Amino acid sequence: MRILLVGAGGVGSAVVPIAARRDFFEHIVVADSKQGRAADVVAKIGDPRFSAIGLDASDRVAVEAALAEHRCDVLFNAVDPRFTMPLFQAALNAGAHYLDMAMSLSRPHPRRPYELTGVKLGDEQFELTEAWRGGGQLALVGMGVEPGLADVFARYASEHLFESIEEIGIRDGSNLVVEGYDFAPTFSIWTTIEECLNPPVIWENGDWHTTEPFSEPEIFDFPEGIGPVECVNVEHEEVLLVPRYIDAKRVTFKYGLGEEFIGVLKTLHKLGLDSASKIQVGGVEASPRDMVAASLPDPATLGDRMSGKTCAGTWVKGIGKDGQPLEVYLYHVVDNEWSMREYGCQAVVWQTAVHPVVALELLANGDWSGTGVLGPEAFDAVPFLELLNAYGSPWGMRDQTREVLLSA
Repeated sequence: MRILLVGAGGVGSAVVPIAARRDFFEHIVVADSKQGRAADVVAKIGDPRFSAIGLDASDRVAVEAALAEHRCDVLFNAVDPRFTMPLFQAALNAGAHYLDMAMSLSRPHPRRPYELTGVKLGDEQFELTEAWRGGGQLALVGMGVEPGLADVFARYASEHLFESIEEIGIRDGSNLVVEGYDFAPTFSIWTTIEECLNPPVIWENGDWHTTEPFSEPEIFDFPEGIGPVECVNVEHEEVLLVPRYIDAKRVTFKYGLGEEFIGVLKTLHKLGLDSASKIQVGGVEASPRDMVAASLPDPATLGDRMSGKTCAGTWVKGIGKDGQPLEVYLYHVVDNEWSMREYGCQAVVWQTAVHPVVALELLANGDWSGTGVLGPEAFDAVPFLELLNAYGSPWGMRDQTREVLLSA
């Protein structure tokens, strides 16, 4: 397997040291609009299986040429979702397979954005399913941690734990602290603004509908010492992917943002600083959202100032295989101290990066295979979870049934 990794930012830079410990690939070309950044990531590894190039992710023709020149059979998209479609189309045109962690962007319903869906996350990609099948190519979409591992958990629960499912809820929270900053997001602020301020989507009664941003707050108790965190509805790919493959009455995604973070996002929206449309500022053209991102620290550089843990997981409620009520939380926790010590990467970007690498290894060895546009739910969960354990970052499961029954 020869891989073109597009993006050497936070997640892309974490992919390299993770993949460097594995032997399933022949070569990885690390590409970034800033060639020096890609070169720095490769230089830190000192592994001849990696090389660096400069590449504009928005230039479909240039991406196709890079795939051909470097004989890459997989395009791994590690940039923010505004570049998803040119990269997706480039891989299709070049005859390569494709993997991303964030799907094509949504567009709210023009008249009733907080009731009805408009263009949903991933719609533009799924429209090209037959073209991918016709070329014998696979586009594995939404294969990070959330979406990604969370979807694998949903598949595992559906096949191995539940007879019927009432609700699948992705729940993400942390107790991470960044020393020395009043406000320092641990993940791409561009993506965070996009998913948090768009109308959240909920799957319910056989269809999707939308709601207000930050709706339905709840307190969720996260494992391994993180504790209770308030979580709210956020637009996310799992809600669009899980119902395509798994029968559940309701599917939600809730993120533990915190009151301060929500307040900042609301302020950015009020001031129009969340806009991705370019404006003129002193003779320079830039989008307000890009300016916000440029003014904040790079999440990849925050690891030395961070402490605490981050948790991604899937809460499932329904009837178990024994015919009795069952409620479980399948989860993956990463301690920032561990990820910095072992890989030199902060916890959030490392947790996002490890799962697509696991998926690529499964594809390389034939444990996963397919054609068309597919989400993680389309594949057997067991090989993935077994291999994740082998990567030294085990997942866990908490049975919440008894505590729920006692509190009812």
